[in-house]
Amino acid sequence: MLGRILREIRARRRFVVTSHARPDGDGIGSALACGQILRMMGKDAEVVMHDGVPRIYQNLPFADHVVQADAVPPNDAVILLECDGIQRTLLEGLEECFLINIDHHVSGRNFAHINWIDSSVMATAELVFRLARLACVPVDRDIATCLYTGLMTDTGSFMFEGTNEHTFTVARELVLAGADPALCARHIYFGHSTAKLRLLGAALSNLHREGPLAWIWITQEQMQRFGAREEDCEGLVNYALSIGDVQVAIFFRELPDRRFRVSLRSKGEVNVSTVAEYFGGGGHKCASGCSLEGPLAVAVSRIVDRLRAEAVVLNADSSTS
Repeated sequence: MLGRILREIRARRRFVVTSHARPDGDGIGSALACGQILRMMGKDAEVVMHDGVPRIYQNLPFADHVVQADAVPPNDAVILLECDGIQRTLLEGLEECFLINIDHHVSGRNFAHINWIDSSVMATAELVFRLARLACVPVDRDIATCLYTGLMTDTGSFMFEGTNEHTFTVARELVLAGADPALCARHIYFGHSTAKLRLLGAALSNLHREGPLAWIWITQEQMQRFGAREEDCEGLVNYALSIGDVQVAIFFRELPDRRFRVSLRSKGEVNVSTVAEYFGGGGHKCASGCSLEGPLAVAVSRIVDRLRAEAVVLNADSSTS
């Protein structure tokens, strides 16, 4: 499949590279690296994101060249990274384009003209790294920095289940190519806004425990009061997961339309991707998400009930708590 993608790239000139709306580190890092790889192959390549680049990733190489738009510009092909469908991008006009889908999620779908989905790797950044290798494009410091950021964030700083010797082999190669692990981590984990810390305080004040489950939430009113952005919610769920005997953590974020965006995290014993997929979302075994109608009590009940139905370990632990 990679060989076919490379043949299509070589046969075309103008490319758009994109990822899902509200992009995470892997979506941004992979897209920035892929765009530069295409340029080094002599192609015209634009990285286009509906929501632009989140603040914590704006120090990445090439981030200042990302186009924030509602529709794709003219192109010969669009490369979609980390998407299970064109709807996830929130970009208009993709229906008329030649689409190349590159993804690593178990919930990945064959929606494009060419689909390369490899759930054996921990990040789409690994697949983009393979593309560079096959295309004989040298991975320099800037490309390596983008790819390392994608790998680091999508593995939860190399903590998520599935991280193995292959993951560290790729990380080593990227560091040898010039990525600075400390610098990459500093911008992501020590670059929070004041609004994010205020959100964290509000979320933890709502902490609810039920056996091995923990959940927290943020309201739209709190988002507005603290002057917070969507990106300030990223990672808040991990604070609930950090509790010693918690196996699954859930974060509910109220949206302006009163729906709730739900982030699910697991330490590995429970596959939260099956729960997210049940509600139309998806992701990894240890990190997934979906959206639900409110009110909050209904959204919480639906997610918690589904987790109990999917996970024997939660049923067993809850019965003894």
